Parts: sequence; C-alpha cells; structure tokens
Amino acid sequence: MAKVLVIGAGGVGSVAVHKMAMNPDIFSEVVLASRTLSKCEAIAASVKERTGRDVATYALDADDVAATTALLNELKPALVCNLALPYQDLNIMEACLAAGVNYMDTANYEPIDEAKFEYKWQWAYQERFKAAGLTALLGSGFDPGVTSVFATWLKKHKLDTIRTLDILDCNGGDHGQPFATNFNPEINIREVTAPARRWEKGEWVETPALTIKQTFDFEGVGPKNMYLMYHEELESLAHHLPEIERIRFWMTFGDAYITHLTVLQNVGMTRIDPVIYEGKEIVPLQFLKAVLPEPASLGALTKGKTNIGDIATGLKDGVEKTFYIYNICDHEEAYAETGNQAISYTTGVPAMIGAAMLVTGTWGGAGVFNIEQFDPDPYMDMLNKHGLPWQVKELEGPLAF
Repeated sequence: MAKVLVIGAGGVGSVAVHKMAMNPDIFSEVVLASRTLSKCEAIAASVKERTGRDVATYALDADDVAATTALLNELKPALVCNLALPYQDLNIMEACLAAGVNYMDTANYEPIDEAKFEYKWQWAYQERFKAAGLTALLGSGFDPGVTSVFATWLKKHKLDTIRTLDILDCNGGDHGQPFATNFNPEINIREVTAPARRWEKGEWVETPALTIKQTFDFEGVGPKNMYLMYHEELESLAHHLPEIERIRFWMTFGDAYITHLTVLQNVGMTRIDPVIYEGKEIVPLQFLKAVLPEPASLGALTKGKTNIGDIATGLKDGVEKTFYIYNICDHEEAYAETGNQAISYTTGVPAMIGAAMLVTGTWGGAGVFNIEQFDPDPYMDMLNKHGLPWQVKELEGPLAF
C-alpha cells in the first residue's frame, strides 16, 4: 500500500481520486492538491460520501517549484500523479527530482505560448531521473495511454509486427449545450486547431487542421464524422515501435461543434497570443474558456457513449491481418459511479491504473518512460476490472482510406 499525491482537481483528477479511494489495498492514503482548494474539498466530500474514505486536501500552485517541493517533503508520497495542466509538467517534474519522488502524468508538456505538442522537453529528463533512481511515467490517460497499451498488447498477442496503426476516438455523448468542450476548453481548442500530422514512411506529413474527414460506424454510437488530427502518442509510438510505417489519429466532431469553432477562429477568439483590451493584456482563448461551460458541470447532462480504440494491420506468421481493439464507455454510468462524465472517466481510470502499476512495483525502473515501454498485460487486466472493459475483433482487412 502507498500514499499518492494527485495534483489537479478537474474532472480527471476527480475520477482518479474516486477510483484510488475505491482501492484501499493499493492506495493506503490519497492526497489531493490544486490551486483552487474549494475544488479539492468538493471532490473529497464526494469521495467520503461514495466510499467512506478521507482525502486530505491542499492549496498548491504547481507552477511554484519550491512550494511543490516543500509539500512533497512534508507528505513524502510514493508517487505524484500529475493531472494538472500540461503547461505545468516540467515544474512538477523538477519538484519530484528535488524531493526524490516518482512522477506520472496523462498528457505531454506544451509551452503556454505555443500550441506545440512534443515529448522532447520531458524526454530530456531521462538522465536526471535515471541518476536519481526515480521513475517518470508519461501519458497514462486513454489517448495517450490506453491506446498505446492497446498497440503493444496487439503486437504481443495478435501480430508479429504492426505495419499501420489508426487510433479512433469517438465521443457520442450529447450534453445539450450549443457549444462546450468535454475537457479543459483551452487545452481542447489548442489541440483541435493545431495542424494535423501523421507519421508515414519515416517522416511527418502535415495538413491544415480539420481538413481530412472520414465517416466510421462506431459500435454503440453509430456513424460519425471523424477528422485527422495530431496527438502526442503518435510521436512516442513512432519512436518506440519504429517498424510502423503509418500512424494516424482520428477524432469525431459534430457539425455544430465545427461550425462554432470555425466562427470563433474567424473572429480571433482562439488566439493564444495576448491582445490589449482596455489597457490590459488578455489572451482571447483564456477569456473564451472563462465564458464557456465548465466541463465538470456537463456530467449530469451528458447522455450516450464513447468508443475509443486502435485498428492495427500487420503480419502474423507471414499472413497480413487486421485487428480492432476498443473500449465503449457510457456517460451516465460513469457519472453514477464517480460524478463525472465519460471523457473524464476514460482518462481518470487509466491514471489510477498507471499509478497502481508504479506503486505496486509491477512497472518500474530508473528514468523517463512512455507507457508502451512496459508489459501491457497487467494494465489490460486492470482495465477490465476497474470500469473500462475492452474487446478485440479481427476485421476482414485494413481501413479503406
């Protein structure tokens, strides 16, 4: 059993803390910290009501390395589970190194002034974590996270080599709002409006955002338009599984979402550079975030399901085969269990599982690791046991597009 500090009190942090509290044999003590103490206290009250367990809460500015280090020295947790904003990853890693604590996150670092999604900043910490004898596990959410584990599980059990890999992320939920994002609006819109990139034949191919569209019939949801995007697991999978000739990431969006986003882009509301308004600097996208619905408020409103998975084509005993491995998650069931909708649930549960892998010693080692570098089997077993059951089926052939 181990003490874990979770940093971040959004929907993902809420799910992770609830699920950790439901597993006292793994997590003997769960502590939650965030810039906004009231959010931590609300989550702790929900955990107490649902599980009977107490969660200690702290106010913390995770951008303040000294303050974070001091809290780690006070608490002495076995692991920091970073579920804060990706801008804060490096500062939290610095604090972990200073205090001698293992680290885990769900999303790679990105600079606040540029929508650039790369692992280079965190991979640069390899030698420092190795020298300190500490583990840093990157990307234990769903995508990145489970989708990478899906790929390594397929390679271990179904394919000798993978030639092409498509990651398909479908949210079939309906919250009834004209325009809202299912996770942090600032991060969501930065991600969606960034140029699309795919890995193909040893190089990156870039296209304008939201210009390549296909339709796919998702089990449990139905036919949906999905758009080619860039996602950070493409970089780590291309690095750690260099045999893959092509890796693509697709995400579904409804027509209303695309229309609203296009208008917001056209009028400059998705800009991340500051503008002067009444003598003060404001960042349009941060202002937009402030007026959009809080994602955590959508849980009670959202109906429908998500379907996220991988389609991999490769060779097995010299014969080409294609497999589709995926999870379907119900928004209402996720809300009933943790008070959060399925987008938060599908990231928060893998965060708990990644933390469990580390604190139990199932995974480990000194250095910085992406999730696909470890044995997928124990992680996949926990997905089935803790609310994200998966299924795999063989397809007649690869995707036609």
